[in-house]
Amino acid sequence: MKNFHDLFIHELSDIYSAELQIDKALPELIKKAHSKELKEALHKNHLETKKQIKRLDEIADELNVNLEGKKCDAIENILREGHKFLLAHFPHEISDAAIISSAQRVEHYEISVYGTLKSFAKHLELKNPEKLLNETFEEEENADKTLNNIAYGTLFSKGINKEAARKTA
Repeated sequence: MKNFHDLFIHELSDIYSAELQIDKALPELIKKAHSKELKEALHKNHLETKKQIKRLDEIADELNVNLEGKKCDAIENILREGHKFLLAHFPHEISDAAIISSAQRVEHYEISVYGTLKSFAKHLELKNPEKLLNETFEEEENADKTLNNIAYGTLFSKGINKEAARKTA
């Protein structure tokens, strides 16, 4: 890397790889989830992931760069770790809690990367990429909040974590 712009492109390539890996992994998570609310949240996240990949493609086209070819090792390891939970035979509530735990690790990685990328775009004065990256950043934050609500529950419902804890009591 020679300059800040190169670093920006490098990071875009990294998150592009991450999004492709997440897109591939989400159908299995959706299939393994038991809670209707969790299945719906994961399905919504899968649709958003597809939109996020398109946004990254739009940024790549605008900047005339190719984002393919880099592999995001970080997300690969996070997904591999989460996959171990899918292979285990837990009661439904514990399995769902494990899925939420894994999904939130992914969300937190994405939040940190998109937060950095939108800052980079701002400093590089790349208005449209900054706007597109901010849209994705906000979706990732909302997805994390949704997973928290499912895990902890809301005013009107018990969360997955409470149900999972009852299974071990």
